[in-house]
Amino acid sequence: MFKVEDKIYPCCTSLTMKYIGGKWKTVILIHLKNNTLRYNEIKKTIPTISERTLSLQLKQLEEDGLINRKVIATDKPPLKVEYSMTDFGKTLIPLLDMISSWGEEAIKWDDKIEVVK
Repeated sequence: MFKVEDKIYPCCTSLTMKYIGGKWKTVILIHLKNNTLRYNEIKKTIPTISERTLSLQLKQLEEDGLINRKVIATDKPPLKVEYSMTDFGKTLIPLLDMISSWGEEAIKWDDKIEVVK
């Protein structure tokens, strides 16, 4: 068992899901894996995520130490904010690649999946 911030995780899988669980965290991390992106750039790459959800997920990923949030001062509002993966976050890249590859394989196996553009 493992404990993080007073919460118990019974196995390594549940511990992993603490960091990347939910619908959007892995998707956000996939887009940051090779890039530093601004908030609006992330939003454009994931058009079906709401602004509120994106903000909350970015905050959680930052609090968990998986991404960096860099605020760049500008002459006038709004501030420029960039997001990138931390070294800790980059340890997830092999897992992220495997999850993405599995999705590509699932397209071949599951007749219910329809590719739309």
